[in-house]
Amino acid sequence: MGQPRNIERLFKGRHFVREVIVLCVRWYLRYKLSFRDLVQITAECGLSLAHITIMRWVKRLTLEFLKRWDRFANSAGRSWRVDETNVKVRGK
Repeated sequence: MGQPRNIERLFKGRHFVREVIVLCVRWYLRYKLSFRDLVQITAECGLSLAHITIMRWVKRLTLEFLKRWDRFANSAGRSWRVDETNVKVRGK
């Protein structure tokens, strides 16, 4: 039950809708877009943002995103194998 209150605390006092904030932070982290690229993308959707605003969102929410992602991420395992590959160089 403490989790929804924690989420509300993260977005308290923000001027934009939670979905816009989460989308900008997610795009920044996933696709390595610059803050100015995100400003242009959101401007196409009719939103007027400053790149500093997005930078503050990223700074504030990145650790929380990582904590929540780590809960759902599955480890790949301790070992992994690659099939053999034969490469011929000059016929050998």
